[in-house]
This record gives sequence, C-alpha cells and structure tokens, in this order.
Amino acid sequence: MANIGTIAALITAASASSALAGAAADHGVAPWQEAVISVTDPIPFTRLLKSAGGWREVAAGRLLPAEIAYWQLPATASGRFTLWCAPGVSTGCLRFITFKGVAQRPIRLAARAWDPGGIYSIMVRSDDIDGLFDAAIKLGWWAESPPIRFDFLGSKLANVVLTGPHGINIAVYQRFSPPFKSFQLGRISQAFNSMRMVNDRAAARDFYNRKLGFDIVFDGDGTNAIGAVPEPSNFGIPLNYTLKALRAAAALSPTPGETGRVEMMQITQFSGIPQGQYARAPNLGILSVRYTVRDLAGYQAAISAAGVTPVQQASAVPIKGLGTVDLFAVADPDGNLTEFVHAR
Repeated sequence: MANIGTIAALITAASASSALAGAAADHGVAPWQEAVISVTDPIPFTRLLKSAGGWREVAAGRLLPAEIAYWQLPATASGRFTLWCAPGVSTGCLRFITFKGVAQRPIRLAARAWDPGGIYSIMVRSDDIDGLFDAAIKLGWWAESPPIRFDFLGSKLANVVLTGPHGINIAVYQRFSPPFKSFQLGRISQAFNSMRMVNDRAAARDFYNRKLGFDIVFDGDGTNAIGAVPEPSNFGIPLNYTLKALRAAAALSPTPGETGRVEMMQITQFSGIPQGQYARAPNLGILSVRYTVRDLAGYQAAISAAGVTPVQQASAVPIKGLGTVDLFAVADPDGNLTEFVHAR
C-alpha cells in the first residue's frame, strides 16, 4: 500500500479469530516459492530483473503435457517457461510462461486499480527505489506516479508501482526506517507479497483466514492520504479524491515473517468492473502464487472441510524448478488463484 495515513483501525493477528486457526502452519504451508506469470515474451521483464536487480535464470524449458493438462488447456497447446530468482535465494521467484496455440487476452485488460479480480501486483523491496524507477522508465515501463514517501505502521517508506506489458505490475517498497534486515535487498529483492484488488475486503480476508487458515498480518476498514493536502496516488486515484477514497486492506501469511504474504485492497469509494473471470491460463498476467506444503493431503482435507474445493488439481506433474509435484489451485471470492504444491 502507498500514501497511507491513519492506521488506528489496523489490527494484528493476535486479535483475529479463524475457523481454521493455524491450519496452514500445522500442515507445513511455507511462504510462497514462486509467482506464475503468463506473458507473450519474458524479455521485457527479465531484462529489468537482471540489469537492475541482478536476478538470474535458474531453470527454463518447455511445458510437458501433464502441466498443459493441469492448466486445463487443450492437448494441442504448448508452452515454454523461464524461472528467475533474486541473488542468493530460491523463494519469492518469478516463473514466466509463454503459452502457444491458444487464444489469449490480458487478465486485467484496460483495468483500473480499483477493478477487482486478477492479481494486481507482485511486491518487492529495494534499497534504491529512485534509481530503480529511473531504470524501469528507460526500459519502457510506466507508473501512475513517481515514488511516493509515506509512514505506515511506524515505518518510513517509499513505494512505486511499475507497470509492464499486459498491465503486469511490480510494486516496489523501500523502507528508510527502521532499517530492513529480514532478507537481502539490492535494487530488486525477492518477491515477498502479492496484491489483489477485491470487491469486498472482509470477504476476501475471511477466505484466506477462515478457510485457508492463514494468519492476519494487518487488517483495516479504511485508510486515506496523509495530512490535509491532496497528494499523488500510486493507484491512479484522481488528485481531488486522494483525501476521500478510503482503502480497506488486509495482509495474511501462513507463517510469521516478512515473506510469503497475500494482500487485498478495496478502494471503497469507487465501483470497479470485475476481472476475475479472466484470471486463468492461458490469459496474460499474474496467474497465481505457489505455496509449498509438507502435508498436502492433510491440508486439502482441512480446507475441504471448510468448504474450499480446488478448481485445478493434478498428481505427479513434472515441473522444472519444482520437481515432480502434486498440486492444486483454489479460487478466492474475486476469482484469483492460489496454488499449493508438494514435491514427491
């Protein structure tokens, strides 16, 4: 989130209740290992990651038939992937998939930030947000505003949302104080969070909390801009509405820590056009985040008892960079996919 003032309404996991409290941690759901992004060409993304952040390719190749079938695509479809990770880590990575032989459209075609459905952004951290912004603009990326400074939960931060092809967003955060020491930064750190714009923040929060058993990191009914002077917005909110448009938001994670989060935001003064019906392969955009799970069968049984049914599921699927895996995907109330994976 960016350009945020009042935080009194925010609560922590300690004051939240969940019908499946601790279920994700009990079954060994780890912070998400990778995000899956459908693109026509990975080069505009990997060029930025490599040149500005020192990321490296850790696996590449073609999609095997079992993975095509898992994505519920016809056998005549094909695809290739490239998997990229930040220096020194193997989590918070980005898997870019190029599908062929099937019709595609952007998931969030011509969408505004407040349109719900489709994962809005992948979040990374930086120790040089201004330098990264300049580098991204030179490579043809765009943004609703330059980096914005703000205070949030006792931290002094800057944030910018970089927009690349197909409307795919990478949200960048730099924390000036207190110093950030939880993982290595550089200009582009590993990904640590993903943002979903939602129709109903409480309903989306309860899906991840009460049905998937994630713990709440923060949750609030609405925050707005700092002070009394209208300021630019990373979400494209008109200047005369930045003091009025409340942003209800929540973030959750299966385990404590700074990685593997999911976040949701509802810009409550604006009505959006749902995009979730398009949030499936082979459409272009951020398809999902993938959590590795120690006890996949037990976790699936737990969330099934809470009323969650997979929309995709397969066993013994060879996926380079993950191994031969059992996996399933669930859809949240806005149609966004979250995947759970166990390597055999």
